[in-house]
Amino acid sequence: MAKGHILIIDDEDQLRKLMSRLLALEGYTMHEAPNVRTALKLLEKEEVQVILSDVKLPDGNGVELVQTIRSKYPQTEIIVLTAYGNIADGVQAIKNGAFDYITKGDDNNRVLPLVSKAMDKAVLQYRVRDLEKKLNGKYSFDTILGNSEEINAAVALARKVAMTDLTVLLLGETGSGKEVFAQAIHQASSRNQQPFVAVNCSAFGKDILESELFGHVAGAFTGAVKDKKGFFEEARGGTIFLDEIGEMPVELQAKMLRVLEVQEFYKVGESRPTKTDVRVIAATNRHLEKEIEAGHFRSDLFYRLSAFQIVLPSLNERKKDIPLLAAFFLDQVAPKLNKRLSGMTPAFLQALQQHSWKGNIRELKNVIERAAILTDTDTLDVNALPFDFRQDAAAPASMRLAEVEKYHISRVLAHVKGNKTKAAELLDIGLTTLYNKIKEYNISL
Repeated sequence: MAKGHILIIDDEDQLRKLMSRLLALEGYTMHEAPNVRTALKLLEKEEVQVILSDVKLPDGNGVELVQTIRSKYPQTEIIVLTAYGNIADGVQAIKNGAFDYITKGDDNNRVLPLVSKAMDKAVLQYRVRDLEKKLNGKYSFDTILGNSEEINAAVALARKVAMTDLTVLLLGETGSGKEVFAQAIHQASSRNQQPFVAVNCSAFGKDILESELFGHVAGAFTGAVKDKKGFFEEARGGTIFLDEIGEMPVELQAKMLRVLEVQEFYKVGESRPTKTDVRVIAATNRHLEKEIEAGHFRSDLFYRLSAFQIVLPSLNERKKDIPLLAAFFLDQVAPKLNKRLSGMTPAFLQALQQHSWKGNIRELKNVIERAAILTDTDTLDVNALPFDFRQDAAAPASMRLAEVEKYHISRVLAHVKGNKTKAAELLDIGLTTLYNKIKEYNISL
């Protein structure tokens, strides 16, 4: 198995070919170039992890070449081959970004272990690069699915604000994709190499939320045995996403306002302010103007947060996008279930589009996953849907509601081989309710 790609740049044919054969025997894929021009052309076509380059080349200098290659291919490691006694070239090469240098004819025993170390480092750097590409791709605007006017308008606004440092307020129903938008805005911003920290404000009580957001010093309260960084400190230089901002206690809102106004905060138990540099993206499904009238939200904080508002459409407002979203979720879940699922029937898609989606995209994803588990064929049909989607779709139209319910429960029980706990989970009902239904409908197991 090939260990990686190595390029040797040297105008001495005999030495170049000898080193190439030596390293090929170690399992490396070898490339050769007699000059700078050939080497650079080869690098445009091949992904090379390690380069061994002579200092004196017909059309350039190997020490200077280090800077050129590192600027274009920062993950590639370079080992410079210097003439005997010319340590200055090697030292300068390392300053320019080389991994190390070898003296020709004097360091033969160092070649293999040095190349191995350089290869290990380069391979790791390429893996990190690939992971970063996947991460950036995962949270880019291109991954926000939909062709409806409503979602396209929201994406267009988000793209425009992404490259600014404005605070953004995302409004929309639960499950409409607010965190996905926040991630995409962060990835499209100049802060994308810095942290993205997501905080659900409704997940913490008042006292705990203050400590989690701003941190505390040792002895600030019982149990605070050491200093603790808060989310704002963790997000320094990047973006903090405050989900469910409407749930933030009024007492904390003044501290939040200070962060937005002067980019500083006080840790719990500390008298000196801590400076921060962070972009704030907030989100809520609440009507904040009504919360202000009720005295639950500060008007000055609202105006600071809403410097740029984006309203995300609910799934009911963009039903045109349901087939695309459903197909995406099906492609995701099928490999996890080791099933080959080729698609959805027209009746299945029609049932999805007729449904009232209270849980929005999140609910749609759960429905597709559940249907994929239940289906016995390679195509999702209405029989795999919960009976409340289309009560007459999972069975003949002449059936009464009770018969439809019995039919659906029987199918689920058969799918889980009579495991009532699993069946109750899939049916989204209590175990006691399931037992009562089995008894009521005289369902045989």
